[in-house]
This record gives sequence, structure tokens and C-alpha cells, in this order.
Amino acid sequence: MSIQWNGVMPAVFTWLKETKSGAFEIDFDATQKQAASILKAQGKNGSRMSGLVGSGTLGENSYLSTKQRFSLLKSLSMVAKEFNVPLISGAAAATKEELAKIVEGLAIVGVDTVMVMPPTTKAVPSEKEMYEYYALSETTAKEVGVTIMPYNNPDAAGYHALSTDLLKRLSVLPKVAALKISTIDVSIIETLLLENKDLKILAGVDTVTVYAGLAGASGGITGVGTIFPKASITMQEYVVNGEWAEAIKISQALNSLSYLDAQPLLMEYLKLAMGIHHNDVDGGLRTYGKKLTQQQINDVRARYLLAKERLDVLGLLGDSF
Repeated sequence: MSIQWNGVMPAVFTWLKETKSGAFEIDFDATQKQAASILKAQGKNGSRMSGLVGSGTLGENSYLSTKQRFSLLKSLSMVAKEFNVPLISGAAAATKEELAKIVEGLAIVGVDTVMVMPPTTKAVPSEKEMYEYYALSETTAKEVGVTIMPYNNPDAAGYHALSTDLLKRLSVLPKVAALKISTIDVSIIETLLLENKDLKILAGVDTVTVYAGLAGASGGITGVGTIFPKASITMQEYVVNGEWAEAIKISQALNSLSYLDAQPLLMEYLKLAMGIHHNDVDGGLRTYGKKLTQQQINDVRARYLLAKERLDVLGLLGDSF
């Protein structure tokens, strides 16, 4: 598969269902249906999502067992193959050896590119340790036939920041397909591209999609785009064409929801918004994560309705799955 790393890619939710005992389990059918519906969506100019991200932060990744996660990704790989897009998922570990084993496992279940997050250690690794951690994952990726995407998420609690110098060094490794930059400070994107204009960088925060594009990002990984894919794809079409005023209109329309993408409970918030969007609030509240308060539920609903109203005016609501 030839991957261009342009465009927008949805980070899909992991849909859950309740068993007879009252416990939750993965609803594979609903999750596949959701992913397929999003990949079918088109922007105003006819383009579509260019990848599929599964079992990420929005996919309850930190709550799933390894067995659950691999089963989920194997089911999503079928959807990705159907639409001829790469399947992407994340990996993080305390040691580089543990990380290498995760990369191997993800390759077996059909993941094409592994988003490699920083080490999960409490102590901040040295620059040398950090490089060796990523370098071994790149070597492993080469051996098992996948690529990696170093993931810099310095604004999220618990993630060690990757320095600009380290990102530059990693970007030239043969099996590094792209970098994912999840920060509201898009100047780092410009800095990296001044060093290497051919570098592919994906933005990871929905609030700055347009500004990341202006800085030179080739696309983005979106949470809000799973709820309103037509709007997300169309916004990227405008970014690619340099139609900044039109792109900003959509960004502003989405902003009430995009705000939630940068909050600690982003998964719980956006999954509920997805449930509201599809008239399945109970489904949207099924999560291995934290239980939302009524005030938080009301806030998500108000933010969703505001975004929906604004997108309706722009003719960008699209179809539901």
C-alpha cells in the first residue's frame, strides 16, 4: 500500500455493549459499522478520509487488555482494507524492548503504522535513552514490515516531550513515515519543515487544524471528525487549496466540540457527543473510562448542539451511520 500521509484520519471510538451480567464488552459490529461509515463520508470536493486510527486515546486504549486491543484492531483492519487506507494505532512502553514486542504484535493483527508515544516511565529519559527507544521501534518496524510515527504530545499529562532536535533526528529514519504533533503551539511544525520540506507532519489537536495546515502540516488525526466527518474532510480540502477563510468558518463552527479534544476527559466527552449525534446516549455513555456528572453531560450536549446548528447552516452535517 502506497501511503501519502495527506488529509485527515479519524480516531474512531470503541463501541461497547452490556452483557447479561452487567459488564461491558467490545461491540465489534458497531465499531466496524462506525468506522466504515466515516470512511464512506466525502467532503464537498469529493475527497475522503485517508486513514483509520483504532484503539487510540479515543478508542479506550488505556483501558483495554492486550487481547481485547488486538482483537479490536484485527476487526478494524478488515475495514481499512475494504477502503484501501492504512490502519494506525499507538504504542507506548516503559522499555524499548517491551515497545519492540508491541510493534511486532500490532503488525501481526494488521496495523500498518504504529504511533509511538514516549516511554511510560516516571523519570524523564535522557535524550540518548529517548532516541534509542524510538530507534529500536524503527528497526523492529523494518523487520516486521510496518512503519512508525513518533508521537509528540507535550500538552497531555503523563507524556514526556520530544525535543525539536530529537524529532529532527527521528524524522530521517527510513521507517518513520510521518510525525504526529499534538500541541497548540504549531510553530514547532514550521521549525521542522524549515529543516526538511518533504517531512510529513500530522496535527493531533482539533482546535488548531487550520493553523497547523498554515504552518505546513500535511493533514491531521481527528476526534471531532468521527462525529462530523463531512465537515472535517471539507475543512482539510480548503486547507489544501489555501482557502483559509472558508477553512476557518468550519473550524469556528466545530470549535465548541473541538475544545473538548484538548481536555483530560476527551474520550468520555467526545464519545458521549457521538452517542448524542446518533440518538444513542446510553451507548455514548458506555465506557471503561470515568463516569460523567450530569453537569458534564449537559455541557457536552450543549456544545454538540451548537456545533450541529452551525454546521447545518454551512450544509456540512452529512449522513449518520
